[in-house]
Order: sequence, then structure tokens, then C-alpha cells
Amino acid sequence: MMKTLATCLALCFALAGCSNTVRGAGQDIQKAGNAIENAVKK
Repeated sequence: MMKTLATCLALCFALAGCSNTVRGAGQDIQKAGNAIENAVKK
């Protein structure tokens, strides 16, 4: 029981960290898209 609980907690922390990473990657892609769009407008 304790091993299962520890595994579940570790998985929750890992998934929480992944969401921040994916969010950051999305923001980086959005900034790159904005930069390309601004370059095309000039």
C-alpha cells in the first residue's frame, strides 16, 4: 500500500512539472510565430 502511494505521489509531481514545461514550450512557439509575423509585416 505504501509503495503504491509513493508511486502515485511521484507520478503526480512528475506530471505537474510536465505541464509547466509544455506551457513554456507553447509560449516560446507563440513568441517565435509573433516574431515571424512582425518580420513579414515590415
